[in-house]
Amino acid sequence: MAFFRNSAVNLLNLHYGLHCITLYGGGAFFLVYLLRAGLEAPAVLFSLALILVGRFALRPLVVPLAARWGLRATLVAGTLLSALQYPIVAEVRGIGVVLLALIAVAAAGDMLYWTAYHAYFAALGDNEFRGQQIGAREAIAAIVGIISPVFAGWLLVAFGPRAAFGATSIITALAALPLLGTPKVGVAQHVSGAFKAALPGTLVFMADGWLAVGLWFAWQLALFLSLGESFLAYGGALAFAALIGAIGGLTLGRHIDAGHGRRAVWLAVFAIGTIVVLRAIATGHPALAVLANALGALGACVYIPTVMTALYTMAKQSPCTLRFHVATEGGWDVGGTGGLLVAATTTEFGFPLGASILLSLAGLAAIAILLHRYYTESGRLGPQRLPNVRGR
Repeated sequence: MAFFRNSAVNLLNLHYGLHCITLYGGGAFFLVYLLRAGLEAPAVLFSLALILVGRFALRPLVVPLAARWGLRATLVAGTLLSALQYPIVAEVRGIGVVLLALIAVAAAGDMLYWTAYHAYFAALGDNEFRGQQIGAREAIAAIVGIISPVFAGWLLVAFGPRAAFGATSIITALAALPLLGTPKVGVAQHVSGAFKAALPGTLVFMADGWLAVGLWFAWQLALFLSLGESFLAYGGALAFAALIGAIGGLTLGRHIDAGHGRRAVWLAVFAIGTIVVLRAIATGHPALAVLANALGALGACVYIPTVMTALYTMAKQSPCTLRFHVATEGGWDVGGTGGLLVAATTTEFGFPLGASILLSLAGLAAIAILLHRYYTESGRLGPQRLPNVRGR
């Protein structure tokens, strides 16, 4: 498998696999624990919106930091800062000072981490193997996700939130270790035209942020409530979904690299649209909710490589991968914040969480149009048409 020859991407995927232990472990219980900590669903959604607002406000700081330290050091710092949010989750007892501290730390950590991570992955990856490298990453994440949520749920029940989220924090920090073997990638102090070049990707991520509100955030709350607010049942449902998703992690990435990007777009749109509708219907029905959650993992195997192949390729061909992802992540925050505020408002006025899940269809429609245009105009008709621009 030629796409495994890039040792830097392999180490970066190892880092991501370790990070996913926390994302699919304690991180997957982040929102649902806030429900158990005394917040109502609208307050949870509004708190998450505040985190995204904080990320958006702080994101311009990434450029001068990365210009001074480089992308690798910035990503290490973001990883360590992200680890700090989890011990605070365990101390939340309703709306108060601790919740505000959690919002602030989560905003800073997530902002620094995800902006640097996407820019670094784009810079180190190979355009001709982009889809397969993303597929390998997602396959690793799916495998890790089989064990992590069950273990996190067991820790929460057996030892309490401080043990569960404390372990999550430690593992997050350890995920920085593989990054020490990756190359340094510098960032120029001044680059012209970088943010203008990022506009198409920013629009895609804005729509993706809106999509995530129903497909992921509101659905987490709906699934947890549908399973009787049981941490063990919730963790088991996430593990079952990861097992299903691990089956097809590499398949679609190879399909895209072979020149079938437009076909992949419509397959992804159909799959995610079906899952969104099924999840809205399944809310409140435990067995159907577990099935809808499992199908979501298969949908992710289709959707994520389709979106991120386009984004990472655009980023690597832009004047600056970091500034590209500063713009696109900012777009994600805007789309996600708008969707969360609408979802929080409709839920507060008595609409079911299923209605918030259906809001995702608007974002999905925009993604379909934007990605179809990208794969058509980019001439994504085979790997021989793509330049192999090495990381700067």
